[in-house]
Amino acid sequence: MNSIPQTAGLIQVGAGNGGGTDATKAHNQPCRIGMGGRTRNTLKQSQADRPLVSVITVVFNGATTLEHNIRSVMGQDYDNVEHIIIDGGSTDGTTDILRKYDDHIDYWVSEKDAGIYDAMNKGIALARGEYVGMLNADDYFANPSSLGKIVGRLRESNADAVFSCLDIIDPDNLGHVLRKYRITRFSSFMLRIGVMPPHPTFYCKRSCYEKAGPYRTDYRIAADFEMMVRLLFKHSITWSFIDVTTVKMRAGGLSSSGIKSSWIVNREIVRACTENGLYTNMLILALKLPVRLWERIS
Repeated sequence: MNSIPQTAGLIQVGAGNGGGTDATKAHNQPCRIGMGGRTRNTLKQSQADRPLVSVITVVFNGATTLEHNIRSVMGQDYDNVEHIIIDGGSTDGTTDILRKYDDHIDYWVSEKDAGIYDAMNKGIALARGEYVGMLNADDYFANPSSLGKIVGRLRESNADAVFSCLDIIDPDNLGHVLRKYRITRFSSFMLRIGVMPPHPTFYCKRSCYEKAGPYRTDYRIAADFEMMVRLLFKHSITWSFIDVTTVKMRAGGLSSSGIKSSWIVNREIVRACTENGLYTNMLILALKLPVRLWERIS
């Protein structure tokens, strides 16, 4: 079990800071539909030997990938799982898929939101699990034992959080791994160079989010990085690493869509570190390039 030594602050739980930006406005579609097992009073809870895990999926117009995501959750060997899906008011058939799998989803809602990080905050607020993780619509579990390994390590280590390895794959050829995201030696230095644990593999106690507060909605791209700095550095939560691939993620997304996005994300990384008391700058961030190169050739 590990932690990054640092005096922890306390941030009150509440609404995210700031509002949506042009990177998140695509979610702002009118409609509200909410369904799932929980609306029929089917409530899951932790048991002595099987803690409840909340898997939160955020989606907007994700009809091409969402079914794969849902079925990967359904196929997990570990069965005390609640799946919460937050849709930003999709118009492409996403809600048809949600209705199709309504009996297998614990709660889903389709409504206007302020973007991906606002949607994540909604999911966390709805979560009843002892542990919480994010599995967005383009992501899916690598194999049926993924959640079991995550829960097993959380219980045996008594750590606040665990993270593992992530395969970034070609969306047109799911068998082609473009990059292996594997952080075996994590420290505050990794955060300073802009490298965080793979967010889709990160599962932590729900109490960690209750202490740290919500994702910052005034970040355009890097609110997940800011949350990692806040949890792992500012709040010094303990963590354990599992050296196995638990999640696969299709390449793409806001943080990997061109030079302009790279500039924005790097500025936000510097801001995230600065606002949480961890020094970095653009020159220090350049040190992550060898790490990324190694991920592509290893």
